[in-house]
Amino acid sequence: MADVEPLEAEIAALGLTVAPCGPVLGAEVAGLIVRDPVDADVAAVLRALLLRHKVLFFRDLDLSHAQHLALGRVWGALEGHPVIAHVPGHPEILDIRGSDGRVDDAGGHRRFQTLDKWHADVTFRAAPSLGAVLRARELPAIGGDTLWADAAAAYDGLSDAVKARIEGRTATHDLLFDFGDRIAPERRAAMAAEFPPQHHPIVRTHPETGERVLFVNASFTSRLDDLDETEGAALLAHLLDRFKTPEYQVRFRWSPNAVAIWDNRATQHYPVADYWPARRRMERVTIAGDPPF
Repeated sequence: MADVEPLEAEIAALGLTVAPCGPVLGAEVAGLIVRDPVDADVAAVLRALLLRHKVLFFRDLDLSHAQHLALGRVWGALEGHPVIAHVPGHPEILDIRGSDGRVDDAGGHRRFQTLDKWHADVTFRAAPSLGAVLRARELPAIGGDTLWADAAAAYDGLSDAVKARIEGRTATHDLLFDFGDRIAPERRAAMAAEFPPQHHPIVRTHPETGERVLFVNASFTSRLDDLDETEGAALLAHLLDRFKTPEYQVRFRWSPNAVAIWDNRATQHYPVADYWPARRRMERVTIAGDPPF
């Protein structure tokens, strides 16, 4: 019998099962027991699995707030958010409520403000987050799925000509580009000063896997730097469209107390806003990251 791979042996020893959700990314993990702090051997396996699958899913994981925080700390320090509300008494746990702020967009379509678009989290920061742990609290009877896309596959799928055009270039990421309408007018100048626009590489290198990933998103990337406005807008639109490719995606249907953990450096996600007038409430712990390179 062939030797079992070290990670597979560790998974089995912990009583976990791991089932890939698709050929590109995503895996559902069963059998996890979360202690505070998380056991060192469990933490090591979770970190390895996240690097391998980029997003992990868990069912029936009824976490306390302390356990939720402990699970996030498997990957490092946690951070709050300058705009999204937090759970009372827990500034590192965001209270994310869908169906609030439903607006008409420029084309007259109904959409949920800041939700229904492909994005990576908090790329307006100098050091965007490493990842997040999202827990379902209140769900609609049907709808409200979340999709994730592999940002390395999005880059790999570009033509050689486009790869050459974006090599070594940066893009502007701006808090107000997406959250401006959710910040009171009298606070916008102060928020812009506290979180000035950042210029991140269009293609970043994942610091642990070495993969090259496409690092522009529809929420916070306002423009490509040092390009004619018309040319830059067309190229940015082309890059953003890559995340819409179904072959790069995995879709997760939420259930009560389901949890998703994703690598924000390697993926983008899209919360599907198809459940009006029902409500969807999630709680998210965000893991601090490093400046992209």
